[in-house]
Amino acid sequence: MQDTIEGYVEHIIFRNEDNGYTVLNLMSEGSEVTCVGIFEYVSEGELLELHGTYVEHATYGQQLKVDSYETKIPEDTIAMERYLGSGAIKGIGAALAGRIVRRFGEDTMRILDEEPERLAEVKGISEAKAREIAQQVAEKSEMRSAMMFLQQYGISVALGVKIYGKYGSRVYSVLRENPYRLAEDIQGIGFRIADEIAGRIGIHTDSDYRIKSGLFYVLSLAAGEGHVYLPEEVLLSRASEILGVEASFMEKHVMDLAMDRKVVIKEEISGEERRRIVYASQYYYLELDTARRLTELNIENDEDEYKIRKRLEFIEKKNGLELETEQRNAVVEAVRNGVLVITGGPGTGKTTTINALIQYFELEGMDIYLAAPTGRAAKRMTETTGYEASTIHRLLELTGMMEESSAAAHFERNEENPLEADVIIIDEMSMVDISLMHALLTAVQVGTRLILVGDVNQLPSVGPGRVLKDIIDSQCFCVVKLNKIFRQATESDIVVNAHKINAGEEISINNNSKDFFFLKRYDADVIVASIVYLVQKKLPPYVEAKPLDIQVLTPMRKGLLGVERLNEVLQKYLNPADKKKREKEHGGGLFREGDKVMQIKNNYQLEWEIRGKYNIPVEKGVGVFNGDMGIVHEINTYAETMTVVFEECRYVEYTFKQLEELELAYAVTIHKSQGSEYPAVILPLLGGPKMLMSRNLLYTAVTRAKRCVTVVGSEVTFQAMIHNKQEKSRYTSLDQRIQELAQQ
Repeated sequence: MQDTIEGYVEHIIFRNEDNGYTVLNLMSEGSEVTCVGIFEYVSEGELLELHGTYVEHATYGQQLKVDSYETKIPEDTIAMERYLGSGAIKGIGAALAGRIVRRFGEDTMRILDEEPERLAEVKGISEAKAREIAQQVAEKSEMRSAMMFLQQYGISVALGVKIYGKYGSRVYSVLRENPYRLAEDIQGIGFRIADEIAGRIGIHTDSDYRIKSGLFYVLSLAAGEGHVYLPEEVLLSRASEILGVEASFMEKHVMDLAMDRKVVIKEEISGEERRRIVYASQYYYLELDTARRLTELNIENDEDEYKIRKRLEFIEKKNGLELETEQRNAVVEAVRNGVLVITGGPGTGKTTTINALIQYFELEGMDIYLAAPTGRAAKRMTETTGYEASTIHRLLELTGMMEESSAAAHFERNEENPLEADVIIIDEMSMVDISLMHALLTAVQVGTRLILVGDVNQLPSVGPGRVLKDIIDSQCFCVVKLNKIFRQATESDIVVNAHKINAGEEISINNNSKDFFFLKRYDADVIVASIVYLVQKKLPPYVEAKPLDIQVLTPMRKGLLGVERLNEVLQKYLNPADKKKREKEHGGGLFREGDKVMQIKNNYQLEWEIRGKYNIPVEKGVGVFNGDMGIVHEINTYAETMTVVFEECRYVEYTFKQLEELELAYAVTIHKSQGSEYPAVILPLLGGPKMLMSRNLLYTAVTRAKRCVTVVGSEVTFQAMIHNKQEKSRYTSLDQRIQELAQQ
């Protein structure tokens, strides 16, 4: 049952400026009430009518959890004086408030609203000050009116704050004319929310604004699936489903978007077939400029091959290296070409080749930078080479306030401030999307050697594009393929079986292996029970790791063996409820102190700090990225924040509103595991959609394990995945853009 109380804001205890969450003391009928809720535009001294429910807080006792509120006009002179003297209006203190109320009495609030110039009649208020006060009162009134207007359309206070902050008094005309602008202009408001608002306002389903915004929304959804463009027929079909408008009716709107330069339409010829393809302009120009910059870097260096090989022999003897023919060729080609791609599966000597390259270029007195797309991959690169490697984001010196997409991210290193390097080596290139690749190339000067290392058979990047594969497919750059599996690698069944999977060969599952096991189980609940036993008891001592280091990888999000259910079960066993551990419910699940979590989107604005002794920050920076894993350190229900400790001891504070960027990570999808390596991997397989149960998905999962892979489930499903070559195709065209430039 809801309670309604009225009173004056005595004191604002806490306010989160991002979302308006406020804790305040309200003086109501002579007693003080602690109230919590969203109060963005409330000042001390204001008279409020609150509607909410009393709740008992474990630490802070009884509170009124406020659902809605109204600001009331003070009715008596004492109330008016109290309000004006509270600091609600800058420039009016307690003494001046007393003089104003004595001069105008019960008419004070009307004078403030309608005749504020008359304030100059009060001693101590000049005409200029009266105008200043009048402006403040008008702004406050305008703000409140706008918030009430927005609330009519179901817009929350927190969202209303963002909207008003963007448009100010123009908010009325924007919403009435084209509410779909909200989706373009304001972070956190997508097409769905804008469409909901438009429906409440009464915008027709076949409105031009709605259709154009909907088409653009479909292209942004496609980017989330990895596509850089969509064929026009696919775009119209998908938009028709979402908007409920005939595809034929929308063709002219695609042209309108092209006229507005929001999309680019290209004609593609495949054999005798012609089709139109549609890009969001951002991605078309990203691909085009990436192709141009790669082509410019690809200069041949006239170095004598004999001399290169002689120097290489010297390095091999000095460092006790023994390179294979392909590896030596890689070093020769790296010296002679501006751009080189080195690709190969596990155990084919990519790391040894990188080490040989470093030794060679170091002997030449060159400056070398090493980088990888994720923190985990960079850390592994540092460990295997003995040279400092960083994330690409850190290499480019990510800084400042940035937009949502990496294309708009602000890197300190760019065309004006390029990287001062002779050689740049990027590992785990299969993970690099088109936006990050473009940002990197922007900071690389012509004359710098760019060496791209990766396994082209891994799953493509989470973000849009298929950069590594497209560069190879363009056939315009030197590519060295490492095929030979080294003798020490053949001792590992993880490596051997990974190559067999990639080749579509049968795998023995007789469990005679030291690092590749198959547990035949045919019931989902039995599989889950086996996973819990393996993570808790069996695998930690076997691979000398903690239970939280053991990673469950699954093809699916939903279902009995999907990420969501597995995380719920594993949380219960690995981090059970405890009175000492605080919790926060979110999105149908909950987070608990001690939970293993993963960041699921790039956030270039999130600040992190590395803490030293006594929790004193020793280093600060910004940016937390899709796939970063951490542990929930602290949940503060009072301040509505949750602190997570990521790798490298980076502490990040999330507001409760930002928790949608995190999810439990006891189990993660195979897609999310890219670029990571774990002591042991558990892979539950029982069945699923053919598109998901593919060879390269299985290959990626197996190659994530360092010391042990355990498959739990059906051998029929396992063998079917090996034979399923089907890949989810991506609409990308970097290879075509490169070829076009090569032909010019």
